[in-house]
Amino acid sequence: MITRFNEHGKNGIFCVAWSHKDSKRIATCSGDGFCIIRTLDGKVLHKYKHPAAVFGCDWSQNNKDMIATGCEDKNVRVYYLATSSDQPLKVFTGHTAKVFHVRWSPLREGILCSGSDDGTVRIWDYTQDACINVLSGHTAPVRGLMWNTEVPYLLTSGSWDYTIRVWDTRDGTCLDTVYDHGADVYGLTCHPSRPFTMASCSRDSTVRLWSLTPLIAPIVVNILTDHSWDDIIGNTDRAMVPGAPPLLCGKISKDIKQELDKLSSDVRMKKLRWFSECFSPPGGSHNLWDLVAVINGQDDSLLPQNYGQGIMHMKHLVRFKTSEAQELTIVKMSKFGGGIGAPSKEERLKNAAEIHIRLGQIQRYCELMVELGEWEKALSVAPGVSMKYWKKLMQRRADQLMQEGNDDVIPYCIATGEVKKLVNFFTSRGQLKEAVLVAQGACEGNIHGPQIASINNAANSDNDNIEKYWGMLHRVCKELAEWYFQDGRAVLAACCHLAVDNAELAMESLIRGNELELAVCVGTVLGESASKATHYVLELLARKYMTTATCFPSVAYRDLAARLLQMIPDNEILLAKLCAFYPGSSAEINDLHEKCGLPTLEECKELAESAHAEGEIFQAVKYYLLSPEPEKALPIGITYVKEQLSSPDWTVDSVYHILDLLSYIRTDRLILPKCSEERNELLILCGYIGALLAIGRQYSSIVPALYEYTSQLLKRREVSVPLEIGQLCRELDVWRNCTYLLKMPESLPYRPPSEAHKREYNQLLSRTKEELIKGLEGPDYVTGSNLPSHSDVQISCFTGLRIQGPAFFLEDGKSAISLNDALMWAKVNPFSPLGTGIRINPF
Repeated sequence: MITRFNEHGKNGIFCVAWSHKDSKRIATCSGDGFCIIRTLDGKVLHKYKHPAAVFGCDWSQNNKDMIATGCEDKNVRVYYLATSSDQPLKVFTGHTAKVFHVRWSPLREGILCSGSDDGTVRIWDYTQDACINVLSGHTAPVRGLMWNTEVPYLLTSGSWDYTIRVWDTRDGTCLDTVYDHGADVYGLTCHPSRPFTMASCSRDSTVRLWSLTPLIAPIVVNILTDHSWDDIIGNTDRAMVPGAPPLLCGKISKDIKQELDKLSSDVRMKKLRWFSECFSPPGGSHNLWDLVAVINGQDDSLLPQNYGQGIMHMKHLVRFKTSEAQELTIVKMSKFGGGIGAPSKEERLKNAAEIHIRLGQIQRYCELMVELGEWEKALSVAPGVSMKYWKKLMQRRADQLMQEGNDDVIPYCIATGEVKKLVNFFTSRGQLKEAVLVAQGACEGNIHGPQIASINNAANSDNDNIEKYWGMLHRVCKELAEWYFQDGRAVLAACCHLAVDNAELAMESLIRGNELELAVCVGTVLGESASKATHYVLELLARKYMTTATCFPSVAYRDLAARLLQMIPDNEILLAKLCAFYPGSSAEINDLHEKCGLPTLEECKELAESAHAEGEIFQAVKYYLLSPEPEKALPIGITYVKEQLSSPDWTVDSVYHILDLLSYIRTDRLILPKCSEERNELLILCGYIGALLAIGRQYSSIVPALYEYTSQLLKRREVSVPLEIGQLCRELDVWRNCTYLLKMPESLPYRPPSEAHKREYNQLLSRTKEELIKGLEGPDYVTGSNLPSHSDVQISCFTGLRIQGPAFFLEDGKSAISLNDALMWAKVNPFSPLGTGIRINPF
């Protein structure tokens, strides 16, 4: 301990706060009713007396002499240290219970918030001497408070009701509520260089990390689509306009822009990287961008100092690890040693040796083992260098043992053929009989030195194995990536793939881990090698934004989705899906059609009628969906799909494009009573085709749920489709039997699938074939999948088992499935598992 302050006596101290502007000043609040300001040397500057216990205080980040307090008497006070008065400049009243915490806004001068036991958060304007907003929603005392350091209106609060709420303080809207903690939430804090990564602590004994990036989606998309700085960075006055899209106003974003303005090249890449790291939580994103830079040809001298501590590119691995081993070998100790906890010289040498042997640098390993006195380990692998080196090492060991007078020298001399040296050894010790015995053995030809033959062949046999070694390297990296992925660390999994130049699998890891914004940034920088995956991610992001429930106008999110799709070549069909789904007025829809380069509503109606008359099913469906009567597309498309399913050689590819297009019909039209028959048939067909897609993509956890969903709809709804419940049950049994996923009682012996089952399963697989982006087979696994996700036990409506990891709630607000299952479901069947006809958006 350096210093101890005891001005509060034996009273409890509830808060301590260091001045943001003057590091010599520190404040404390106590149950004795005092807020005491002192310097580090113990000099008391001010003692502000309150009528009751003081629970919280916070220094203004804009005025070094201003501090606010929260008191048990329900009031907030502001004091000005530059005066000698011990009276507050302002007293804010309005709370109906004690005030626990207060926080000044870092971006808006004169604005502060307070959290109270009355369950509310109040926003105060010091300049107006008034409460400008009351944030109501918590059902218990409020404890944690945190302003965002980039978006001036974002405020986060934590409460004894176990929840965390994120507020838009412009109008008091609660943007998000997190229920994951299992007890009172006490503290909230923000990452110093990643302003949208926050941490919370709770009486449930956990600290949890969260990302606020989804709340600023328009900024992310503006960066991805390379919009002007005015749509990304602004001042607080613009950002605080109610309903306006978010803008970055803090120091971190301004520093990024300032650095970008200095660059003359690679501006786009740096912009994506720096903002991506700003928005992404810690967990490998910096490592990922280093590898992207290496692949793009960045000079090695520009790599950061800590590059060697992460996952390195294959061309650097040996060099960096060798350097690390050499650093461990060179021990520079002061006369006082390395200090408490510092590794000893022996430990450093052992660590260095372990690195060398893994790099195949056998001779260095041997020399370090010799220095450590572990001769046996050195000699056991020395032949891997050469027989000549092994012999020299044996001779060095023999010389050492001779100097020690140790009889262990005998086998070393015999093995190396050092007869004269061994005879002299025995003679010098007076062991003449032993000396004679050795000489006799040599005379009879029983002692030979190792045969060290020269190699005259020009070709080295090791070169023949290079291809095999490369395959081994890729396999090991893939296994390591899968280990990271299954541990919920998709970004590090992507790093493993980039380390061996596999951009496709790196993108696959990010996509399956639902790191979509990061995947777009990385894919854009990687260019052609990741273009297909990047286009797929842009499509998923557009789906995310076209169905996002948000406090921002839907027009803004509609435009975000359109801009993302316009980054994809050959985007006409994708833009048509967006326009078909948008539920605006005729004027708004026509405006969107114009932005997307599509005909007007009435023109689409005429084109649909013409295409239908000419038998062009896909075009007819597309243009009817874009017309004033989109429901007319349903019977045309569904009839076509049913005809295809009635043929013996149909495949998923022959029907999916129509069903996928139909699924973008406006929800308000799909749920009309007059569309009930077509709606039911569409849901059933999408469910069945979704099950087949899930089989092909190896989404094993949702295959049974999709078959059950389709079967239940067939049972309960009056429809006419070429599917039968018995057929669905049969296919599911065949799939289970042939993929060994049927859990049989231990008492029953395993029975391999019959030949009939194998034939049926092969036929099933032949129908599921689709052209997939390389590497996208396999289940999704998001960050946190191995963690308990919720304070309450959530049961999956798919499996009946407890959900581990993030849960996704369906539209009834009660039914839940795991986020992993929700992502996979949405990729093969866009409609909700509840059969309502509503699209789900877990992205």
